[in-house]
Amino acid sequence: MNGADALIETLVLNGVTACFANPGTSEMQFVSALDRQPGMRPVLCLFEGVATGAADGFGRMADVPACTLLHLGPGYGNGLANLHNARRAYTPIVNVVGDHATYHRQYDAPLNSDIPTLVKPNSIWVGSADTADSVAAMTAEAISASYGPPGGPVSLILPADSAWTETSQGAVRAHRHEASTVAAGTVDEVARALRAAKKPVVLLGGRACLGPALVQAARLQAAGIRVMVDTFVARQPRGAGVFGPDRMAYFGEAALADLEGTDLMVYVGTTLPVAFFAYPDRPSVLVPEGCQTLTLADRSQDPVSALQALAEGLGAPSTGPVQPLKRPDAMPTGALTPQACGQSIARHLPDGAILCDDAVTSGGAIAVPCMTAAPHEVLALTGGAIGIGAPLSIGAAVARPEAKVVSLNGDGAAMYTVQSLWTLARENLDVTVVVFANHSYRILNIEMGRTGAGNPGPSASKLLDLGNPRIDWVSLAKGLGLNAVRCETAEAFDAAFARAMREPGPKFIEAAI
Repeated sequence: MNGADALIETLVLNGVTACFANPGTSEMQFVSALDRQPGMRPVLCLFEGVATGAADGFGRMADVPACTLLHLGPGYGNGLANLHNARRAYTPIVNVVGDHATYHRQYDAPLNSDIPTLVKPNSIWVGSADTADSVAAMTAEAISASYGPPGGPVSLILPADSAWTETSQGAVRAHRHEASTVAAGTVDEVARALRAAKKPVVLLGGRACLGPALVQAARLQAAGIRVMVDTFVARQPRGAGVFGPDRMAYFGEAALADLEGTDLMVYVGTTLPVAFFAYPDRPSVLVPEGCQTLTLADRSQDPVSALQALAEGLGAPSTGPVQPLKRPDAMPTGALTPQACGQSIARHLPDGAILCDDAVTSGGAIAVPCMTAAPHEVLALTGGAIGIGAPLSIGAAVARPEAKVVSLNGDGAAMYTVQSLWTLARENLDVTVVVFANHSYRILNIEMGRTGAGNPGPSASKLLDLGNPRIDWVSLAKGLGLNAVRCETAEAFDAAFARAMREPGPKFIEAAI
């Protein structure tokens, strides 16, 4: 056994059985060790941003970390944007970052870099296993750290000589720390404040948006307390039979208008809501002036027991409202719009599907009709770094092979990680990728006006337009191994999406909106 064997054995012993990888020379011992441990599923990704986003999707759906295998500092750097998203989603991920042999670092070879500094901002734990004998114990420590609570990406640096050197230190069991229980006094304090408030809101985030917590939150809604969720949530069940709380609006002025008159905001699994960006003469904090704020449960605490205790303390009904099943009655017709796409997706989405949403300006048109579609789960863009929709779908499909996975993408966002299509084809994952092709960074056109920068002129338009040359999405997808179709009418999209939901395997649909 060498250090690489000890690492993989420890990962598998602790349930980390998927590795999304883009390896290089310094990681060859890890690659070789995969042949000696069939319990680990290796998935090749042609860009590190795909690997890290896939690990995020896996962790969100499996509630167990995947690992990535990244080639030194530049490899980690290529995957950083989706690790930013994963950190905001509090997803457990174990990044294995290869490094030069310990004795080779001093020579400052071309790929040498300060890896600990590079990984620190998006890692909740960093360690370097500088000897083979330390690898197993440090791997177990990394796994434990990734769970938190709250969880997040961790980075284990593996020098090449630690990987190839023999060791007698076998696999080590990791410990998973459980979320702490909220004190009874805190529950009583929040209950008193809610009784005294005239227009309270309970704001949910993180694990408070998962199914068991939503069941308890629905009881508060039934008791007359408005329940809302953060704008972008890592994972949330949606559709028929599920409580559908209001979502915090994306634009700050819309959020504050919606919250007007709110005199108490209670946080569960989240914290102070703020605008996504600063704008001239507009507030950053999305809490109405004079509104009291309290925390029932922070991100390290158990939201389910806290919400249940609060509901009991308020004498709330034993059950709360859930969404009815109400699919669109008829196929949409005419010009293809995001709204028409949303109608078709809501019509044909099967029970238990997973939606990975990076649709940007088209996303709202899908979310509204899907509120009463068949029950499904949604993975959102938690950190705002676009290009996660297709990578998330890879990880979600590996974690939940029995589920239909739908990846919703803006065309600008999809180009960030277009290499995902190749991995979907190679692994034959049951994922339908939809790209909404408006040939523009539409969200930036909106934001340009909102920031007071004015209307784009000829030079500015060059940085917002994707239509010259137009991306041939069907040729691109086919070239990367997928069955692909372009839809220009509502009828064509409805037929293509219905077929994709009936048939197994990866599909690609360009929605020419």
